Amino acid sequence: MNQHTIITADDHPLLLKGLNDFLIEKQYNLIGSGNNGREAYNLITQEKPDIAILDIQMPFMSGLEIAKNCKSNGLATKIVLITLHKERELYQKAQDLNIFGYMLKEFALEEIENCINTVTNGDQYFSPKILQLLGDEFPENSDISGLTPSEKKILKLIATDKTNKEIASLLFISYRTVEKHRSNIITKLKLEPKTNSLLIWAKEHHQKFI
Repeated sequence: MNQHTIITADDHPLLLKGLNDFLIEKQYNLIGSGNNGREAYNLITQEKPDIAILDIQMPFMSGLEIAKNCKSNGLATKIVLITLHKERELYQKAQDLNIFGYMLKEFALEEIENCINTVTNGDQYFSPKILQLLGDEFPENSDISGLTPSEKKILKLIATDKTNKEIASLLFISYRTVEKHRSNIITKLKLEPKTNSLLIWAKEHHQKFI
């Protein structure tokens, strides 16, 4: 097991579970997990982990506010932020606070091992994906106008953290039908078929289909 201690925090239960399951599977030393910024900061002050992997926007305290407090109070925990957002301003704020890691959620599981290895060596890790995006205009994600009413209904439920099984039960359709709809939505929105890519997109753009 990797001996460096890690805590995680995210207010989206499924995304947090996905991250935690991945870290445990890869035998990282995960010692705590929080559902909001206050829980995350308490874990940092009490457990003093080597690394804290935090959602940038959470109730009570944002990842940036936690990083600021850690810096002000001389806490040595290295902060890694994961975010749905691609704004240059947030990235700049993270840099100003000497954040050790910064990743987009859609690529987090793909990059997390490289990030942790880089950070534990005392170096900063800024996702190549975010650096690439910052070099150009940020592309707009595809519109949802091409989705059927059923697909839009499923997308709304995905945005509320419902699993395929729960969606099937709520809409009185089969699990396989939900999977087929999900696959069609991913294709129509031109998303990469990665774990949680549709969940992340749905949460980021939920205002479009409320």
